Amino acid sequence: MSFTRELEVAETAVQRATILTKKVFHEKAKGTISKDDKSPVTIGDYGAQALIIQAIKHNFPADEVVGEEEATSLRDQKALSNQIWSLVKDVKLDNPQADALLGGSLKSEDAMLEAIDQGNSAGGSKGRIWALDPIDGTKGFLRGGQYAVCLALMVDGDVKVGVLGCPNLPVDDSTPLTEDMGAEQTDAEGKGVLFSAILGQGATSRPLSRGALQPLKPISMRPVPNIAQASFCESVEAGHSSKGDNAAIAEKLGITSKPVQMDSQAKYGSIARGAGDLYLRLPVRKDYEEKIWDHAAGDLIVREAGGTVTDANGKRLDFSLGRTLKDNKGVVAAPAAVHLKVLGAVQEVLGLK
Repeated sequence: MSFTRELEVAETAVQRATILTKKVFHEKAKGTISKDDKSPVTIGDYGAQALIIQAIKHNFPADEVVGEEEATSLRDQKALSNQIWSLVKDVKLDNPQADALLGGSLKSEDAMLEAIDQGNSAGGSKGRIWALDPIDGTKGFLRGGQYAVCLALMVDGDVKVGVLGCPNLPVDDSTPLTEDMGAEQTDAEGKGVLFSAILGQGATSRPLSRGALQPLKPISMRPVPNIAQASFCESVEAGHSSKGDNAAIAEKLGITSKPVQMDSQAKYGSIARGAGDLYLRLPVRKDYEEKIWDHAAGDLIVREAGGTVTDANGKRLDFSLGRTLKDNKGVVAAPAAVHLKVLGAVQEVLGLK
């Protein structure tokens, strides 16, 4: 199976969702409410989830979706639900054909809430299941940094299609990562990129737009002949990755440049196109389980761009075990040629050898 239609729907759906996220990004009252796990949720999260699930269900009604959000709290907070609906109902692509592919506009506020709630799949190893993070890097989104709209299709637990919409990253694949890339960002002219991949068919990038999909070009990780010259990315939030361990690993590898800190799977996209080289996300506590929607799309895109992605034990990320990566601890992503060397340093520092 080629998955060409799935990719077109996924890319177009993510592109449409970024119209809403960009609008919310520019508004000061981003409507944060708190969730049980204490991560901030915004109007953009709920709205983007509704739009993307509607597009999936319009095209593939039998598919399941593992989504980050659910609408219970919205049904109890009518004012917030109304506020989200007032944004969602007007979101459409400038290209009528592209908009029609996704099923057009949502028909009502109730339809919006129902779409959000259809992201309730338990995941697993059987059937076609989409993993959706409507705004990955919510804290980056709220502080004006990097965020991504992330969507991946898994078939029998294996990721086949991955798409990342990164409105605040430069369109130009050759723009190197800089220390300030994770903060004070805009989605001005020359910003906004859509990364995508189909298993076995390579990875691509194209500019985000408000209409039809733009021309694409292949991307690949850059060679790293001298590991000491590599640049690496890490999360902004200390709660997401152990920065002390990252620094010790960099020292072991002879890397002296400061890590680029940015939120979201924009890190996966950045190294996949050669703007950076390494991405480390090391466990901060033993009981933490990564969510599949935080990694599924980025993992595939990096692997299709010539990279290797494993956990800290050298195991491939296993997306077939439900809503979390139960069998994996941490993430180590690097060009295939140097991954073993990076993994060796990771294991030495973490005491896994």
